[in-house]
Amino acid sequence: MIIIHAGFQVKADTEQAFLKDIRILIEASREEAGNVRYDLMKDTEKEAEYTMVEVWEDQKAIEVHNSSAHFAEFMGKAAEFLAAPLNVKLYEANELKR
Repeated sequence: MIIIHAGFQVKADTEQAFLKDIRILIEASREEAGNVRYDLMKDTEKEAEYTMVEVWEDQKAIEVHNSSAHFAEFMGKAAEFLAAPLNVKLYEANELKR
């Protein structure tokens, strides 16, 4: 599995619009084949900071997601919401042997 953490620093005056538009992305992404989890987390210590936690079965599922219409539509609007560049980190998850 592949885990993605996408960090969003949102401009305070665009936060409500960001939340409205990202809900559409979340709902559509959760329906995709290969998606295990797609959740937006709000930072409890910093205003208007969020992390999208994504879990995908494999790289192919991510590639399909990244070429989807709902992802492209949100990413086309993302710059108007962000106070800083998107911060994306990828992790590979392997099952621990017991």
